[in-house]
Amino acid sequence: MPGADWKSEEAYPDAKKAEVADIAWEWLRRNCEYQRDYMALAASERSSEMADHFRQRWGLSFRS
Repeated sequence: MPGADWKSEEAYPDAKKAEVADIAWEWLRRNCEYQRDYMALAASERSSEMADHFRQRWGLSFRS
């Protein structure tokens, strides 16, 4: 939610319904190191080794 005041309850009306994965994603997407690693992965040729390292570092799993 660009421009939202993260301290305002009104900016996140569904926060009380959020699951653990939702909260984790909100934290992760705001993390500067994650953003840097994601941009590096997106700009690369995405070798499976690099993608595996990214997933392991950030504790991510993707559904097939």
